[in-house]
Amino acid sequence: MFSLNHLHALVISDASIKNNMATSIAYIHACNKPIIKTMHYAVNITSTEAKLFAIICSINQAVNLPGISKIVIITDSIHAVKRIFKSLIHPFQTHSAFISKELRKFFLTNNDNSIAFLECPS
Repeated sequence: MFSLNHLHALVISDASIKNNMATSIAYIHACNKPIIKTMHYAVNITSTEAKLFAIICSINQAVNLPGISKIVIITDSIHAVKRIFKSLIHPFQTHSAFISKELRKFFLTNNDNSIAFLECPS
């Protein structure tokens, strides 16, 4: 299993909006142990923006963990993930530029580094 390998990071990411308050949460596990939990709150943003923010924060933290070669992100927001990686001009271009920079460093560190996205419906 990937979470048993010390070189792999498992990221669980979610976001929701209730009463005009967005909550983004991400858990990062390595070696079957939780190592990072982040929670962010924001107002006046869309659900997609909140989900993107949670995913981007998760990726940013995971790529900066020492020795990590594979990142697996589990989310119910695959539609948001697809928006991150579209190269066309879109409202989330700033998010794309930031995460592309982080991922570029991660992949240049080692050609065998990888990232995978798994969808887990709510």
